[in-house]
Amino acid sequence: MRLVLVYNADAGVFGAVADSVHKLLAPETYACGLCYYTHGAFGMKRPFKDFLERLPVAYHLNAFRRQHGDVEVALPAVLWEARAGTFEVVVPAEALAVDPAAEEAGMEVLMGRIEAAVRERLGAA
Repeated sequence: MRLVLVYNADAGVFGAVADSVHKLLAPETYACGLCYYTHGAFGMKRPFKDFLERLPVAYHLNAFRRQHGDVEVALPAVLWEARAGTFEVVVPAEALAVDPAAEEAGMEVLMGRIEAAVRERLGAA
């Protein structure tokens, strides 16, 4: 059992630069709310990085697809993998919609939802 965060963005220098520019110039059209709330212009925000160090795993889209192929889930999403290759949506893409007015609050809400989902699933195990 593990939590899986899948960003709707590719890893790598080009992806990071393109994402940073897009978030800066047109945040309302940015396709990855998970990235938007968790990453700044120069990388992952410290509070979320510290938070993730307590969790099992996070993926960028290209790394996730290399390991798991295409999964029919709207991205970005936070998933729970109860059995290898079987995923349940914990935080759906709709809940990760970009809201420039709520960037910091969005990260706090996201971390709270992830913590609650993990507690719920580990308590049920």
